[in-house]
Amino acid sequence: MSGQWIDIEANDGVSFSGYLSTPRGGKGPGIVLCQEIFGVNPYIQSVADYYAEEGYVVLAPDLFWRINPGIQLGYTEKDFERAFQLFGQFDTDQGMNDISASVKTLRSRPEVVGKVGALGFCLGGRLAYLAAARSGVDCAVAYYGVTIDEYLNEASNINVPMALHFAENDQFAPMASVNNIQAALKDHVETKIFIYPGVDHGFSRNESVHFHKSTAQLAHQRSIALFRKTMGPHYDFSQLWDKHCEYEFATRDADATMETMVSEPYVNHIPTMTGGVGYEHLKRFYKHHFIPQTPQDTSLIPISRTIGEGILVDEMLFCFTHDIEIDWMLPGIKPTGKRVEIPLVAIVKFRGDKLHNEHIYWDQASVLVQIGLLDPTGLPVAGIETAKKLLDEQLPSNQLMAKWDHSEEK
Repeated sequence: MSGQWIDIEANDGVSFSGYLSTPRGGKGPGIVLCQEIFGVNPYIQSVADYYAEEGYVVLAPDLFWRINPGIQLGYTEKDFERAFQLFGQFDTDQGMNDISASVKTLRSRPEVVGKVGALGFCLGGRLAYLAAARSGVDCAVAYYGVTIDEYLNEASNINVPMALHFAENDQFAPMASVNNIQAALKDHVETKIFIYPGVDHGFSRNESVHFHKSTAQLAHQRSIALFRKTMGPHYDFSQLWDKHCEYEFATRDADATMETMVSEPYVNHIPTMTGGVGYEHLKRFYKHHFIPQTPQDTSLIPISRTIGEGILVDEMLFCFTHDIEIDWMLPGIKPTGKRVEIPLVAIVKFRGDKLHNEHIYWDQASVLVQIGLLDPTGLPVAGIETAKKLLDEQLPSNQLMAKWDHSEEK
C-alpha cells in the first residue's frame, strides 16, 4: 500500500480516520471511496491505490468507526458473519453524514485539483448513489450497490453523471431491484446502468469466489471513462504511445521504454504468447529478446487509430526483412532474408499517464507464408496479399473462396 491514514472531521465535531492515496504527480481530482461491509481492509486500500495510479486523490473513510473504529475484515466464514452483523448495525443516514464530511475534507486538501466523485462497492455502492443525491459530489460510480431501490425517492435530487454496475446473478441486488432502478432513472440521461451476464455479487474483487477478471476489467474501463469525462485528468494517449514506439523501434532503449509504463506492466503478443508480466520480467524481455531481436529495417505504416478513455487501438502495417532471428515473433526460426509485410493491431491500455498493458495481434500464418515455411496451397491463408489489400480495398476480395465464382449468376 502506498497511502496514508488521515483524520476526517465529522459533522458533529468528532474525528475519524480514512485511507488517503495520492497519484504519482501528487495532485488530481478527488474520489471518495465507499467501503464494502468488510471495512477499509487491504482490498479497499488496494482499490484506492489503483485509482490513485489512474491519477486521482482517493480517500476511503472508515464508515464503521461509530460502531467499532479500524475494522479490517478478511473473507473467512467468521469474517462474513461479523461483516453482516456490522451491516445490520450500520446507520445509513449517519454514514452519509460521514461521507459528506469526507467530500468536504477532500475538497480542502491541497492535493485535490478540480472536482470530487464517489465510488463504492456493495454497501458502498448504495452510499455512492446516495452521495450523488446528498453529498454534492460531481459524479458517482456504484458496483453492485445493495438496496438502492429503497432510496429511489431521492433520484430526483441527482443531477450528476452516474455509472451503476450490476451482476445478473446477484442475490443481494437482484434483477427485480435493478429493473426498478432502471425505471426510476430512465430520464436521467447521464446515468448509465450496466448489467453483466453470468456473473455474481463481488465480481470485481479479486479475492471473491465470484471474481470475474474480464468483467472486472470492462467495468473498470467504463468507470474510468465516466470519471475522466466528468473530472479529468486528461492525457495525450496518442503521444504516449508514439513515444513508447519510438523507444522500441527508433532509439532502441529498453530503459526508456520501461519508463513509459506503470510499475508493474504486462505485454502479450497473442500469436506467440511472448512478452512479460511485471517490471523485471518485461524489462528482461525488452532488453534481450525484443529490441535487439527486431530487424533494423522495421517500419510501421499507420492505417487507423482509435482512442478512448484509457485505451488506444492502433491498426498498422508491420514491415521488415527477416534478417535476424526474431525471438518474439518467430522464435527458433533462423533468418530467411525474406521480406514480410503484415497487418498488425495493438490494443494498448493506460493507467494514468503510463502504459499498463499491450495486446498485440497479427496473422502468424501470413508471416509463415511470406518466409516460406508454410505452403498456402489448399489452405485458407494468404501471404503479402493481406497487407496489399489493407492499403488498397479495390484489390479483389474472396480469392480464397472456391465457390465465389459459382454465385455470380445466382
